[in-house]
Amino acid sequence: MRDEKGLVDRDYEPYETEQKEWKKQQLRERGKQLLTITSPILILILWEVFSRTGILDIRFFPPPSAIVSTFFELATNGMLWTHVSVSLYRIAMGFLLGVIPGVVIGLLMGLYAPIRHFISPIVMAFMPIPTLALMPIIIILFGIGDFSKVVTIAGSVFFPVVINTVAGVLNIDQVHLDVAKNYGASPKNFFVKIAFPGALPVMLEGIQMGQAIALLTIVAAEMMGATSGIGFLIWTSYKAFMLKEMFVGLVLISFFGFLFSLLLRGLQKRIVPWR
Repeated sequence: MRDEKGLVDRDYEPYETEQKEWKKQQLRERGKQLLTITSPILILILWEVFSRTGILDIRFFPPPSAIVSTFFELATNGMLWTHVSVSLYRIAMGFLLGVIPGVVIGLLMGLYAPIRHFISPIVMAFMPIPTLALMPIIIILFGIGDFSKVVTIAGSVFFPVVINTVAGVLNIDQVHLDVAKNYGASPKNFFVKIAFPGALPVMLEGIQMGQAIALLTIVAAEMMGATSGIGFLIWTSYKAFMLKEMFVGLVLISFFGFLFSLLLRGLQKRIVPWR
């Protein structure tokens, strides 16, 4: 940029360079967003074309347009919303029942070595066992109703949350712990103002993992001893060879997984923006 005398304004050059870098960064971000949207659209287009041209067997891979049509049919007759509402209720209750104890126990294990040494063997012993393998025992204890599905989801969510919470507490800088002790922080303040926010970034990663496991678990849990839910829809449609209805259930699970992941990522950016 030149002034009235035709001389170059040296003070303007850094600003101009910064603006160019900012525009390049914006273009890169838009390019990434475009690629993110393009890949699933491309897969759907190829799927539609291959199904319509006979490259894919339409009996096993109905075209996406037919699956969308089936989705609206199920939504119109009300059957779909019944299955979705039941599954979302079970997921929400199981998720909370797994996350809240997982966070509390994880904080206690991270803060107090005796508690950690006492509970760690129990966690390590039960963690490798798939929760679905315990379904017969859960059904015996809690019946075949909703609560058994909720407990199954809670058990699957609990372990990644408690392990990540313990890791988050143990990774807190010792300086923060020493300052709190030197200023005589009460156990409550130490727990709420030091341990919880310090462990929050790693804890949220465990919660993110837990929500993915909850969706995996609900499908399998609803295939056994259930009369409603998305997993029930998938399983009964498969047994009746109604594959369009089965794909509707699979797409719904994929959609909710993507939606919950976005919500948790947005929450993470607000709560721990420095991450």
